Amino acid sequence: MAIKYEGPAIGIDLGTTYSCVAVWQEQNNRAEIIFNEQGNKTTPSFVAFTDTQRLIGDAAKNQAAANPSNTIFDAKRLIGRKYNDSVVQDDVKLWPFKVIAGSDDKPTIVVKYKGEEKHLVPEEISSMVLTKMRETAEAFLGSPIKNAVVTVPAYFNDSQRKATKDAGTIAGLNVLRIINEPTAAGLAYGLQKKSSFSGKRNVFIFDLGGGTFDVSLLTIEDDSFEVKATAGDTHLGGEDFDNRMVKHFVKEFKRKHKKDISGNPRALRRLRSACERTKRTLSFAVDTTIEVDALFESINFSSSITRARFEELNADLFTKCMETVERCLNDSKMDKSDIEDVVLVGGYSRIPKVQELLQDFFEGKELCKGINPDEAVAYGAAVQAALFSECAIKNVPNLVLLDITPLSLGWGLIRDRMSVVIPRNTTIPIKMTKDYVTVKDNQSYVLIKVYEGERTRASDNNLLGSFRLTGLPPAPRGHPFDVCFSIDENGILTVSAVEKTTGNKNEITITNETDRLSAKEILRLIQEAENYKAEDMKFKKKVKAMNALDDYVYKMKKLMKDKCVSSKLSPMDQVMIKSAILKGQDLLVDDQQEEKFVFVDLLRELKSIFEPAIVKINNAWTDVYSDED
Repeated sequence: MAIKYEGPAIGIDLGTTYSCVAVWQEQNNRAEIIFNEQGNKTTPSFVAFTDTQRLIGDAAKNQAAANPSNTIFDAKRLIGRKYNDSVVQDDVKLWPFKVIAGSDDKPTIVVKYKGEEKHLVPEEISSMVLTKMRETAEAFLGSPIKNAVVTVPAYFNDSQRKATKDAGTIAGLNVLRIINEPTAAGLAYGLQKKSSFSGKRNVFIFDLGGGTFDVSLLTIEDDSFEVKATAGDTHLGGEDFDNRMVKHFVKEFKRKHKKDISGNPRALRRLRSACERTKRTLSFAVDTTIEVDALFESINFSSSITRARFEELNADLFTKCMETVERCLNDSKMDKSDIEDVVLVGGYSRIPKVQELLQDFFEGKELCKGINPDEAVAYGAAVQAALFSECAIKNVPNLVLLDITPLSLGWGLIRDRMSVVIPRNTTIPIKMTKDYVTVKDNQSYVLIKVYEGERTRASDNNLLGSFRLTGLPPAPRGHPFDVCFSIDENGILTVSAVEKTTGNKNEITITNETDRLSAKEILRLIQEAENYKAEDMKFKKKVKAMNALDDYVYKMKKLMKDKCVSSKLSPMDQVMIKSAILKGQDLLVDDQQEEKFVFVDLLRELKSIFEPAIVKINNAWTDVYSDED
């Protein structure tokens, strides 16, 4: 790294349910996972408000049942989203605390603190958790901490990444880098197991956390860690398994006692805590009992559940996990046999059914459980942080980490065609330039509308922003200009365009503020690209036929303006050719309902009229039209 920051830099795994902090210890040449004041290496991502104080971490979670409406968790599921997002609306129904729509449709959490109502945005809650992690590290190191690397799910969109970075700023941290969780885990695995590696190694990271799910495929060779493909779901995790169990037992309580506890936050919080314990028990036992004293109206609740029943309740979620695994492998263009290691990360990767399905998918390959799934992400973040500080990482002096962009990036050409400049799964940082030409005579500007997505039709993709390249000199169509897409190491996209002869230039930086894709929308666009591949190909062929017709009509018009040519045509030929030109122009203007064959047939008709007439006039056609076809 060229830039080095003074003082220690820490790595923080900001999790949905639990968070973890680590720092690189140069003397031991390893990352140290830091214990909190309770002696735990992970800290609940909970924040609570009472009449007297604010609580963070273990203290907040321990009093959640007694103070459910003022105990906040799952803030990571809100960060960077809109209140009207369907994901948020689904979650609001399950949370005991109140969430309302704030300014600009931003989700706002309402709590009572010291007798007053307070409105908090998700960044504030996350900043409180980050503050707790910073303070934990400061207590361990005995010195102030300002610099940190913070992890996010690989499929967090730019808005969510920006919001996470803002949370770090609120917490008093200089966030040096936002790094993807499975990438950080791969970094941890590679460094810890490097001594047993030889040559190139393909490592598949399966990261199932409390609120998000990611998979990534990395190739590790010497000091290089390169991400080949990634996939995931920012709304799939252990919390969803808990929700299924809670709903199951709410129905059972209603069936047994004829009472509905779904509207009682305190009862639901106590039941949820019992379900969390039950879920962990089922990781090593085939059945267990759940018991909650005085769950509702002094009624004791006792029931049993088997591992098979738990798996049945969550069968569709397990299927979604494996579909994501398969998509990532397909994107990487690798075979299962190419994968040397399958690494489990995230606390919920311990679920036996998950491991069984994953092992079956990889045809019996032994799963790698040699790193702690709760600590791997923070470990990798600490490694990345060390690269920014003055720490030395022995045995890996020139470590290089290469990540990827999850969607294709490009801009909209004439007739709504998407021109991809940076394909999806391209390694970043990256800078790519493509040559383009104007499509009209004396065109004075070009409108650059930037999109991300996989569809052939630009408007079917997601619009990121737009700008104009102005000051183009008067010239016939076909005048050249360049468009450059650049993504830096933080995933920030800058698009520029330059006119080659004058040097006129303009650009836009996608600032990640609004209207970026959610993980669900990214997944939808990828799936649509597959589902509508036939439709997209049909559109592409139509545009090609339209462009061929447009070029031919343009050259006909240009030649007809040449008096040396037109004067040698008979009056009848001139009338027929002008009529044909008008017919072509009319069809190109009103093209919405036409099929490809209509443009192909008309082009054939125009050639049958135009070319015989031109042949008559001293081979003028050969001189001007020699580049056709």
